[in-house]
Amino acid sequence: MGFFSFMGRVLFASLFILSAWQMFNEFDATGGPFSKELIPKLTVVRKNLSSKLGVAIPHFNATYVRQFVATIIFLKGVGGILFVFGSTFGSFLLLSHLALTTPILYDFYNYRPTKPEYGLLLNEFIQNAALFGALLFFIGMKNSIPRKQLRKKTPKAKAV
Repeated sequence: MGFFSFMGRVLFASLFILSAWQMFNEFDATGGPFSKELIPKLTVVRKNLSSKLGVAIPHFNATYVRQFVATIIFLKGVGGILFVFGSTFGSFLLLSHLALTTPILYDFYNYRPTKPEYGLLLNEFIQNAALFGALLFFIGMKNSIPRKQLRKKTPKAKAV
């Protein structure tokens, strides 16, 4: 049973580890191609937050976006590796990654349902929500199993 559990964690974490590895290889002075996709999304988030909060939020420059991409790579890579070994901290890192990136990258709510982007973004959003739920399930199961089972000691018969 332990082998199948380990292999399941390896397969699940490979989604994050391989993605982090690809992002790391493409990472350059600008943050790589991921940052080019991220800048317009962050601009929309900034405008939405500015209008809702009534506070002017400054523009995101390339340095902030590059640091954000580096943080994503760290959360995916380290979180995935720790998750393989059954670490709850690794699953919290992956949860942080999903909580940060899912609403920003898969912003289906900014499109009308008749647009083709809506369906694609909604599908990706729901997939990441399912991954989030799987991580919560892992943490819940990990915390529900007692670490050490206490056994009642049977009293030894005394020789008279």
